[in-house]
Amino acid sequence: MNITLKQLHVFITITQEKTLTNAAEKLFLSKPAVSMALAELEKQLGHKLFERANNRLLINEMGRALLPLADEQIERSQAITSLFDNQNFQGKLRIGSSNTVGNHLVPLILSEFKKHTDHHDQSLCIDNSTSIGQQLIDYELDIALVEGLLIDKQLHIQPWLKDEMVIVCDPQHALVNQRVTLQDLKSQTWILREPGSGTRGFFIDHIGQYIPGLHIAFELSSTEAIINCCAAGLGLSCMSRIAAYHALQDKRLVILSIDIDMSRDLYLVWHKEKYQSPVLKKFITYCEQWKLPRAT
Repeated sequence: MNITLKQLHVFITITQEKTLTNAAEKLFLSKPAVSMALAELEKQLGHKLFERANNRLLINEMGRALLPLADEQIERSQAITSLFDNQNFQGKLRIGSSNTVGNHLVPLILSEFKKHTDHHDQSLCIDNSTSIGQQLIDYELDIALVEGLLIDKQLHIQPWLKDEMVIVCDPQHALVNQRVTLQDLKSQTWILREPGSGTRGFFIDHIGQYIPGLHIAFELSSTEAIINCCAAGLGLSCMSRIAAYHALQDKRLVILSIDIDMSRDLYLVWHKEKYQSPVLKKFITYCEQWKLPRAT
C-alpha cells in the first residue's frame, strides 16, 4: 500500500468542502485530479470513504475512522518540514472563536502569544458557537475559544474563564436606577444575538425562558449593531460586560441591576482525536494560564 500525503490532503479537503468542485478550488487543482486522487486512495484502502448524494460527498463510517489519522499524518509531515527548516516551533495554528470572545479577547491573546513565542502563522475564524463547533468536528479548526457550551462526544470541552453577563439599555430607559425583577422584564422589547450564539443561549436559559410571549424586536449577529440599537432606545439586550465595555464608558449604555447570577463560563474546545502539534500544545497551555482583563 502506497498512500501519499497528497491523497490524504485531498481526502481531508473533500470532507470539509463536501464537493469535488469546491475541494478542487481550495486545493488549486483540477477537478479530475482531485477525483483521481480520491479514487486511488479508496482503491488502495479497499473501501469507499464517502456516500454520494446529489453531487455532494458525505463522509461515511470508514471515512470518519480515517479522518483523525489523516489529519495527524499531515500535521506530522509539516512538523518534519519545520524541523529541517530550523523552525521547530512552527506550523499553522487554525483558531476558531465565537463572536464575543473573538472580537474582544482573542486579539489580546494572539498578540501576547506572538510576543511570547515568536509564532506568527495563525488564522482566526469568528462565528457563532454552533458553527465553530461544527468546524472543529470537520477538522477545519485546531482549537476554539467560545462562550457557548458545545455538546458533542467528539469534542473535548474545558471550562476556561469566568465572564459576567449584563442587561443593558439606553440611559433614559424607565428601568434605570432601580432594582429590576423578572416581572419588570416581561413587558420589555429585546434586541438579541441570533440563535446558535452562546450569548443568546445564556439569555434564554437565565431570563428568556421565564418571560411568556418574549418580544424580540431584532436578532443581530453583530454586537456593535446591538449596542447601537440599544443606545438608540430600541430595546434591552443581554451581553458580556466585556463586549459592552466601551459603550458603558462612553455612557451610551447603562447596566440594569438584577438579582440573578449572571456569570458564565468561557470554554477551550478541541477535537478529542485531533493530533496536537507542539505549537497547538503550547497555545493550549498559554490559554490555560492567561488571565481575563478586568472591565470596570
